[in-house]
Amino acid sequence: MAGTARRPLLVLLLVAGFAAVAESKLYAPADRVLLNCGSTTDALDSDGRRWVADTNDNMWLTDSGKSSLMMAADRMDNGLPSTVPYMTSRVFPTESAYNITVNPRDRHWVRLHFYPSSYNGLPAEGFRFDVVTSTGITLLHNFSVYNYAKALSQAFVIREFSLPPTPAGFLTITFTPTPPGNETYAFVNGIEVISMPDIFADPATTVGFADQTVDISGAALQTMYRFNVGGLYIPPSNDSGLTRHWYDDTPYVLGPTQGVIYKAGPHFQLKYLSDLAEYAAPPDVYLGSRSMGSDPRLNQNYNLTWVMPVDGNFTYVARLHFCELLLNRPNQRAFDIYVNNKTAQADADIIGMASEKGVPMYRDFAVYVADEPGDEAMWVALHPSVALRPQFYDAILNGLEVFKINDTAGNLAAPDPDPSRLLAKAELGAGDHMPPKIHRHRHIATVMGSMAGGAAALGIIAALCVVRRQEKGKKELQPAGGSHTSGWLPLYHSHTSGKSSGHLAANLAGMCRHFSFAEIKVATKNFSESLVIGVGGFGKVYRGVVDGDTKVAIKRSNPSSEQGVQEFQTEVEMLSKLRHRHLVSLIGFSEDAGEMILVYDYMEHGTLREHLYMGGKPPLSWRLRLDICIGAARGLHYLHTGAKYTIIHRDVKTTNILVDEDWVAKVSDFGLSKSGPTTVNQTHVSTMVKGSFGYLDPEYFRRQQLTDKSDVYSFGVVLFEVLLARPALDPALPREKVSLADYALLCQRNGTLLDVIDPAIKDQIAPECLKKFADTAEKCLSEQGIERPSMGDVLWNLEFAMQLQDAFEGQGGSTICGRRPMGEGSGVGGSSALDGNVMSSTASVTAVETLSASRPRVVIVEEADDDEVANSAAFSQLVRPTGR
Repeated sequence: MAGTARRPLLVLLLVAGFAAVAESKLYAPADRVLLNCGSTTDALDSDGRRWVADTNDNMWLTDSGKSSLMMAADRMDNGLPSTVPYMTSRVFPTESAYNITVNPRDRHWVRLHFYPSSYNGLPAEGFRFDVVTSTGITLLHNFSVYNYAKALSQAFVIREFSLPPTPAGFLTITFTPTPPGNETYAFVNGIEVISMPDIFADPATTVGFADQTVDISGAALQTMYRFNVGGLYIPPSNDSGLTRHWYDDTPYVLGPTQGVIYKAGPHFQLKYLSDLAEYAAPPDVYLGSRSMGSDPRLNQNYNLTWVMPVDGNFTYVARLHFCELLLNRPNQRAFDIYVNNKTAQADADIIGMASEKGVPMYRDFAVYVADEPGDEAMWVALHPSVALRPQFYDAILNGLEVFKINDTAGNLAAPDPDPSRLLAKAELGAGDHMPPKIHRHRHIATVMGSMAGGAAALGIIAALCVVRRQEKGKKELQPAGGSHTSGWLPLYHSHTSGKSSGHLAANLAGMCRHFSFAEIKVATKNFSESLVIGVGGFGKVYRGVVDGDTKVAIKRSNPSSEQGVQEFQTEVEMLSKLRHRHLVSLIGFSEDAGEMILVYDYMEHGTLREHLYMGGKPPLSWRLRLDICIGAARGLHYLHTGAKYTIIHRDVKTTNILVDEDWVAKVSDFGLSKSGPTTVNQTHVSTMVKGSFGYLDPEYFRRQQLTDKSDVYSFGVVLFEVLLARPALDPALPREKVSLADYALLCQRNGTLLDVIDPAIKDQIAPECLKKFADTAEKCLSEQGIERPSMGDVLWNLEFAMQLQDAFEGQGGSTICGRRPMGEGSGVGGSSALDGNVMSSTASVTAVETLSASRPRVVIVEEADDDEVANSAAFSQLVRPTGR
């Protein structure tokens, strides 16, 4: 295959840079019940939706709650999108039921929300249960939320069902621990029962039998996947009143040729043919698309394919949403639609079906998926029509949904996933450069899960699950005479072969040391528990010694968690190319003997957080805290401006700011880092939401548009954390105090911030220094990213705050606080965001000119060594422009 075909074809085409806005009818549900289970108060979630306490008049539970318990989660996972409804639960030791009055003529969404935590000391593993409805539908059977979430690396689980009308006028949802009398419990955190229009009234075409259909109007359905194809996540609040989640489809697009993403301009108008069409999907789904691209020769030799693992022994409906946004004549773009390697529709021509562009439509295709190894997946593929010889050899899709139909016994349940065996086999296959097989995994993926990372992991697993069928699928779907061999390989390499795959080592030769597993075992005394200095989502961190006397921190992945594969590769590739005084240095890595191990410089004083609270260590002085903040800001500013491309950390928090033996702050943990925009026309990177709850930029969370200002928001939380010495989230506090960001902003605006400052430093802070520091933190937490300062501005303001502290104490100096010169690459710390001048990390400053009383301009006239820059008198004047 030519080299051109091997390269990814993903191109973002943003017309006018804005999302189009179209008028659409807002659906008003007759029934809208959102129960915050186990809570005594009503509350809003992160989308602004109100959840009512299930204790209101005890009207929801059939026995007024007498046989159930109200419990709070013992801990809060950073991946939760909101405390509501996940931090309280209703726990059932015996069979119990909710009884909800509903309109007997309407279909209803039923969504069950689960957070797999321990509750009041009851372990998460102890919850296993059935869920059935009064209409005879089994929603869940012998279900373990803990096993399910652990297998798929999800922080929480949402199961969404669409139930047909209930003539009795009430819906009973019964929870039963399984097996009965075995010290197991049932639980639920939140329940939604919401009326919906009958968007399943029309039958679905049976794949492979064009003259046969499947009636789904009276069926119960479970939502397996729902994608805004080529677009960003759409929250329930933006879904025309139907409150659905629409996810990014990128993790499920197979192979390197992922097509072209197109977004309609701001004045594009949709033309709906019926009221029902307006409710099928929100306008944003139809105003964007993924197509194959402009190369007809390439397009004829590949298929635009989505692969989604599902449960065997069920019939599924694949709903494909279409809207032509560019063309306006028949046979300009026609294509074939394949579902599970069978022709679902030949010669599909959107204009031919709709008569004009801008008309939303969808097509439903039903297919049975057998319960056999290798077949438990849904494949949807598009290929340009050869028979019609259209003007453009291309295909297009705007949205995609997959629904499971209940079987003849009224069952929608499937066993818990068991991906451990699957992933091990997949990794073995990847290491041998052979496609891994699909094994019996039973519902290995669903899109209804954690938004903060789960979908990316599922996409990787989905790709691994289906590579075996890749060649077979392509052979069946390609036109006669066409050939195409994919250059796609899994995103990671063998960790189970007993020897290094050599891929990382080869790529990073000369930049990063490759340790043998034997060296690592010696360094950690065979991973002695006495040397463990920390535990994270990736695994344990050990203190160790290499080369006789070099102290190191060794982070070893947890082999049972199956997390961190992509993070491992990102961390190695990022840190091997970055060297800065305020970034933790990666010494090397090991991928031998089925391990993923990272070796860093040892940070003697650990994390910033353990010196603020819950670490049992003496409190830091205010001056040292401020100095650590300045150091961390320098490291982040270097990431944003000093590297070849902007690097966005994406997980800035006090546990990722480490302190060495000289109290030099260093930013660590680059597993979630992302390269920023690479052209001047790009303002953001569209990506799935990842990060730590409590530090997460709300704009990034809502729009899935990542910018360097997302790091600025997180750093603003860190600044208040340093000032107040309390966690970013503390569910044990009253509601208004749970979120540090919200509470600190409230105190700042009410003028009561001084009352909540850490008592250990309260009397050490100069008033003007406190004002500058708090104002900076407040600006970092601005709701809109455009209103936040750059990290360079944050750094300058923190340095100025230190000068104010110095002036108050009467301690001047030519370097910051008269302590240390700034280190490697810190020249970027003096860049002026005001006038657009940015100084590279190797430039020396020979002139500083005052723009105003508070802002210098940098004039760069020559290149010099970093150490010379750091120690030059001109540089000292730059970072402390006193006496100018």
